Amino acid sequence: MTLLGLALPVFAAVGLASAIVDTSDAARRLRDRYSVSVAIGTPRTAISLPDVRGGDRSLPLVVIDPGHGGHDPGAGLQADGVREKHVSLSLARAVRERLLSQGRVRVALTRDSDRFLVLEERFEIARQLNADLFVSIHADSAADPKASGASIYTLSEVASGREAARLAARENRSDILAGSDLGRQTSSVGSILIDLAQREAMATAADFAAILAREGAKLFKLRDVPRQYAGFIVLKSPDTPSVLFEAGYLSNPQDAAFLTSAEGQARIATGLSRAIGIHFAKSRAAR
Repeated sequence: MTLLGLALPVFAAVGLASAIVDTSDAARRLRDRYSVSVAIGTPRTAISLPDVRGGDRSLPLVVIDPGHGGHDPGAGLQADGVREKHVSLSLARAVRERLLSQGRVRVALTRDSDRFLVLEERFEIARQLNADLFVSIHADSAADPKASGASIYTLSEVASGREAARLAARENRSDILAGSDLGRQTSSVGSILIDLAQREAMATAADFAAILAREGAKLFKLRDVPRQYAGFIVLKSPDTPSVLFEAGYLSNPQDAAFLTSAEGQARIATGLSRAIGIHFAKSRAAR
C-alpha cells in the first residue's frame, strides 16, 4: 500500500494560531518545526465487475461468492493440500453450471480464479450488478475433528452461539493482512442495520435459508442446527438478500473427502440450485 506524508501544523494555543498569517516566514518556520507525518491509504480503485452468464436480462440474477482466494487460503488441511479457497471456488463453479443448465436465472461469480477480494468488495459487486440473491460459499475448520455438516448463515449482530461468533470473527479478519485493516476503510457498515431496505433483505434471506436447509437435507449432511446467525461483513449489503453457506468441515476427513469429490460437489450444486429455483418461484407467485 502506498503511503503519503501529510504535514499537519500543531499550535500550542488557539490565539497563536489566529494571530499568524500563513504567508509569513514565521508561519512557515512554525509549521516546519511543529508538524506530524500522517500515513493515509490510497483510494480504492473501482471494482471490476464480473461477467454475467445466462442471457436474458429479465431473469433474476444470483451472485455466487467463493470465499477467500489469493494470499488468503482460508481453512484447510495443510498436509493434504486441501485449502478452503480452492474448495469454495470449485463448489461455486459447480453451482453456476447447474443453474445455467436449468435456464431460470442469470449467474455471476465474484471471483473465477485464485485471487483476493476485500470482504466489502464481494457484496458491493452484487449491489452494483443489482443482484436478486447473494450466496457466499465457504468450508469451515474446527479443533474438534468430529465437527461435521453444512450450515447456513444469515445476518445478525448477535451471533447465534459461540461457534457462530468465532467463525464470524475469523472471517471478518480476512481483510487484515500485511498490517492493513482493509475491512475498516469505510464507515458505512456500522449503520447499515438501521436501513429499512436491509431489514427487508434480511427477511428474504432468512426465507431462502430455510428453503436451502430443507432441500439440502435431502442431498448432504447438515449440522444438528443448520440455521445460524452471525455478523459476517459479506452479509451486510443494505439491499441484497445474502446468505453464507458453510458446506462442511475440512478438518473432518469425511467432510473433506465429500467436498473435494465430484459426487459431493454435484450434490451440493443440486441442493443449492433447487433451493434457488424454489425461492424465485415463490417470489414470482407472490408478485
